[in-house]
Amino acid sequence: MIHLRSQVTFISELEDIDTLVRLYGPRILRYVAFSIGDQDLAETITQDCFLRAYNGRASFRGDCSVSTWLFSIANNLIRDQLRTKKFQFWRKARAQAIDISELASFLPSGASSPETALLAKERAKQVQTALEDLSVNQRRIFLLKFSEEMDLDEISQTLGMPVNTVKTHLRRAVVAIRAQLGGSR
Repeated sequence: MIHLRSQVTFISELEDIDTLVRLYGPRILRYVAFSIGDQDLAETITQDCFLRAYNGRASFRGDCSVSTWLFSIANNLIRDQLRTKKFQFWRKARAQAIDISELASFLPSGASSPETALLAKERAKQVQTALEDLSVNQRRIFLLKFSEEMDLDEISQTLGMPVNTVKTHLRRAVVAIRAQLGGSR
């Protein structure tokens, strides 16, 4: 009975596309943008994610949260882009498209001085560079864990991977990023 009631709640949540986009849009966009490194393409994929979710809302079974379901759709769209190599053009243009100040805006805003802001921007640039060197799976898992604050089970569901595989990719990503950042936090 509880499962059926929660499924009805999820379905009604999926009926209001404006609320759905307002609640989950920024998180999905941030994940997609960091995953592929191109803001314009990320916006397109994010729109497609919500369109697919809205059109497929009747097939939502309620096995996971709406958030996890949306991240799964976004992940599949990213995978499709990688598989078909449609964004090779975007990858070449990425060097000019990334604005480091936008990346720094995702960091907590405890900046009390221009020096602190400059250091935050520099650290964001270092993290972005380190992310580019990770494998696709390591990058996605790292972003879902630390940017989207998902737990390992949610990441496992989102990516369709066993939890132990998620743990392995996450550990390798953390080790690689720490090595590139000089072992500091």
